[in-house]
Amino acid sequence: MRYKHLILSGLLAATVISSAAVIAQSDKPVIPAALETKIKGLSKEKREFLTSEPAEMFAGSYDKLFSRLATKTPQEIDIYIQAMMDSVEAAKYNPKTDMAAIPLDTGNENFNGWKLRRPQGLEGKREPGPIELSYYAHGRGAGMYAGGIATFAGAPVAIYPEDLIAGKVDVAIVGAPLDMGSGYRGAKGGPGAMRNQYGAGGVDMYTMVDPDKELNIVDYGDIAIDNMSTERSVQHVRERVAEIAKTGATPFIVGGDHSLEYADVAGLADVHGKASFGVVHFDSHYDAGKGGVHFITHGAPVYRAVKEGHVLGKNYIQVGLRGSWPGKEGFEWMRDNGVRYHAMPEVEKNGWQATMERALKEARESGKKLYVSFDVDVLDPAFIPGTGTPVAGGLTMREAIPIVRRLCAENELVGFEIVELAPVLDPTYRSALNANTIMHACLTGVAMRKKGIKQLNYLSDLTTEHGQPYYGEKAAKEGKAEKIDPNFGRPRRPTT
Repeated sequence: MRYKHLILSGLLAATVISSAAVIAQSDKPVIPAALETKIKGLSKEKREFLTSEPAEMFAGSYDKLFSRLATKTPQEIDIYIQAMMDSVEAAKYNPKTDMAAIPLDTGNENFNGWKLRRPQGLEGKREPGPIELSYYAHGRGAGMYAGGIATFAGAPVAIYPEDLIAGKVDVAIVGAPLDMGSGYRGAKGGPGAMRNQYGAGGVDMYTMVDPDKELNIVDYGDIAIDNMSTERSVQHVRERVAEIAKTGATPFIVGGDHSLEYADVAGLADVHGKASFGVVHFDSHYDAGKGGVHFITHGAPVYRAVKEGHVLGKNYIQVGLRGSWPGKEGFEWMRDNGVRYHAMPEVEKNGWQATMERALKEARESGKKLYVSFDVDVLDPAFIPGTGTPVAGGLTMREAIPIVRRLCAENELVGFEIVELAPVLDPTYRSALNANTIMHACLTGVAMRKKGIKQLNYLSDLTTEHGQPYYGEKAAKEGKAEKIDPNFGRPRRPTT
């Protein structure tokens, strides 16, 4: 069991870069001369295994493996290699002993009950359109002071596609409380936490644009999730995201874990067409993992989206990567598939402003529509402690807000998602507050675009300049003529 555990752990981990001392240019390890004399009696099969990737995984590197074997006798080496080979075989799927999946009870009369839509006929007749839930005249958009029933951004509610069409809805915010795509539970609380916290509504002081006044925004409820089956859940999420997009509204998906990205991107590709848009993926992890037992996880949505052709690799942009994953293999996969990436080492080398401008330019280059996927763990844990896989050294809110706002203003958006908020891990309000603030930045960008603001990095004159005349200290004391601040164009007399 110990050997099996080792190989399973190794196969799921990132590939460790082997030492140049034992790696030839062909990437085939060179066995040291001291060890070579001890393995002359090995069978061809065992010798080949010794220089294979699974063998390296046991020790972490060929250097460590060969050093360990060099201290053993030829007989001990033979036993050691056989143990590794046995473990590799034991880790494989065996159709005689293993179940590929536990069959569902397809004969159950409530098989699809979890996602059964309530028939409109049960509600009586009403005119299609958004429904205001607040009892109070000024409750909407008032954040923590709003009365009535909590909704995303204080928006009215829509239930059916007909409501989106009749209300000429620009943005439909929908919850997707999926909690099975990761090993850590808690992300299913994200939609509820963001509804109950302020930050997603009101005017944006940077631009003086109020999304609520420029856009028709609705809360489209939560998508039904079977939290005992990721596969069933993501298929339904895909259907519901496509349902929103077909009406002409832009879906904003609130997760839920990041396995949702696969379902969300696929659903949008079903409507807009495969390879018709790009994705900017904010995350501390690159989420293009492969080779795992499960095909749909929060560590693999990028790989599946690219592999199935929903988005071309060259139209994927990664921002904020850091930590211990991926290793060399992951970065090589991104390069081989044309993926642009902006990891935190680039930020350390070139600064955030230069990195941000480069990423923004790349997002516009293809001329394609854009989908923004924002994993809250791209932010430093100081700002979002409520997430299952935090990594230190991330973006600050002051860095994240402008790039999200500009991405959503400078590109035609097909959708936006914010995922991996796990409020149970944060006893304070800040994780949900900051998540709402990021969503509000994107809503602001969409509103700016609809309003016709085309200036890159637009900021309001009203909030970037106080407009008061500037007097030199000496002139002010002597009562002489005013000196106007050269950064402000309108001379004004001081009031008394």
